[in-house]
Amino acid sequence: MSTNLELSLKDAIDAPRTVIDIRYSEVGLVQVRIRTTDPHAILNELAARVAAAPHFFRRIAVCLDLSALEKTPEVAEIHAVIEAVRRVGMLSVGLAGDGVELETVASALNLPILSSFRTPTRPAPVLEPEQAAPTTPEPAPAPADSNVSTLIHNQPVRSGQRIYARNRDLIVNAGVAAGAEVMADGCLHIYGPLRGRAMAGGRGDPAARVFCQEFEAELVSIAGVFRVFETIPAELAGMPVQAWLAGEDLHFAPIGA
Repeated sequence: MSTNLELSLKDAIDAPRTVIDIRYSEVGLVQVRIRTTDPHAILNELAARVAAAPHFFRRIAVCLDLSALEKTPEVAEIHAVIEAVRRVGMLSVGLAGDGVELETVASALNLPILSSFRTPTRPAPVLEPEQAAPTTPEPAPAPADSNVSTLIHNQPVRSGQRIYARNRDLIVNAGVAAGAEVMADGCLHIYGPLRGRAMAGGRGDPAARVFCQEFEAELVSIAGVFRVFETIPAELAGMPVQAWLAGEDLHFAPIGA
């Protein structure tokens, strides 16, 4: 018996350790939707936007969304666009868009097609008048893995930390430090200083909102539309603030105003 035990222990000690772990995780990614493949026009507009917050956009990973183009571009065109994006300090790490031709472009550029940014290609069904959708849509059923409607986090979120509330709201009963990220598929409530990045409506919900007690955010995003602190009215700094989305515009106002 002891001999077998000794052999088992020896095998466990001699067994090679794995050198990698492969895990799926939520990754923050900026989407750049282009309406032209003219690299000079793209470079000029990106440079102007980056100038407003150079520290945020420096070496940030971006997904190039080609869905707004009239046709699938040539490989050389997208290569020129990627170079323009690189010149302003951004790094293109994937493509998104419509059409089977995109696979050929992505393969030639050795870039992945990022499924989270794919634009739906199936047309919406045409409804007859008697089948018209109700003016108030029925709420979607709660996801099976959402046992709690709200995730409550009671500790400060330190720099480098990321808290994500999947399919629900997030309440942080403390501060969010610079360099930290708080994300929710629903609304965000921060009962303390917000100095990091706050992202609500993570799966595209435009009705999501961000509420914070002391507004010093590096970035606020709702359903992918974002603004960095340098482009937010300075008079809101340090105040209780709410943020909401109206169309493609992100609005900010003092809470209770």
